Amino acid sequence: METREPEVIRDKEAMRRWSRSMRSQGKTIGLVPTMGFLHDGHLSLVRQSLTLSDVTVVSIYVNPGQFSPTEDLSTYPSDFSGDLSKLAAVSSSNSDVIVVFNPRNLYDYNDGERRKKKTNGGGGGGGGKVVVSCVEEGGLGHETWVRVERLEKGLCGKSRPVFFRGVATIVTKLFNIVEPDVAMFGKKDYQQWRLIKRMVRDLDFGIEIVGSDIAREKDGLAMSSRNVHLSGEERQRALSISKSLAMAKASAAQGKTGCKELKDMIISEIVGAAGRIDYVEIVDQETLEGVEEIKSGIVICVAAWFGTVRLIDNIEINVAV
Repeated sequence: METREPEVIRDKEAMRRWSRSMRSQGKTIGLVPTMGFLHDGHLSLVRQSLTLSDVTVVSIYVNPGQFSPTEDLSTYPSDFSGDLSKLAAVSSSNSDVIVVFNPRNLYDYNDGERRKKKTNGGGGGGGGKVVVSCVEEGGLGHETWVRVERLEKGLCGKSRPVFFRGVATIVTKLFNIVEPDVAMFGKKDYQQWRLIKRMVRDLDFGIEIVGSDIAREKDGLAMSSRNVHLSGEERQRALSISKSLAMAKASAAQGKTGCKELKDMIISEIVGAAGRIDYVEIVDQETLEGVEEIKSGIVICVAAWFGTVRLIDNIEINVAV
């Protein structure tokens, strides 16, 4: 079957007009927010969206609002033409409609002479080179942020203090521009998924948020765009994350429900593979608050560094043990 690359929309007003045109035809709209450099995990979200909605918008935008000035914004991987080819291959029938929203900069409000004084403030991921975070002093005039105050504090929020306000803000902007009926998020970013669900509830967005299970490589490594930065040896060592999580879940099923013991086991496995721990936490699935003993649905969340690459992973335990 002949494949055709999806339509690309770069202007936010054009994106809004497209969505409203689809809605006027009675079509439902799915949204898959991404930062590009798509892998099979992203594509599984797109496939799921196609089953849940009539048309699907895939946003490709490297969001500067979630990077602090010291983080890896300028080195975030990008392959826009490759992303379009992958999305074209996802369409399984002539009725599948995928549109790509690839704005250059959703924090640039084109405010005349003031804007000309700023350095390149790109976002995108195909529409311009990413070089500077909009959270740097001065920014581009953007000063309104969305915060989910309690859920953003722990886990990744401890070491990345601006990350979740940037995530919540850009997702809100995408929701307001695309106006979807359903939006897809991977559970690898577990805290992000829970935070977006809470934001949608609290702010009365009429959008269904769907969390999709973690997509993994055949050897168990959680799929991530950042995996491309791992050396061969680092990648092998990084398998200690998923292996230790599986060991912890098996131990819990055998009655070892003390969280300190399980966390110590995970830390030992990762450190023994030359990983550097950011955090290992066992938390309630809804509140993300830490627990001392597993008595109901929990999630074990891990963030660790291998070389210069920070990886996250998690595993749910959904039944009382």
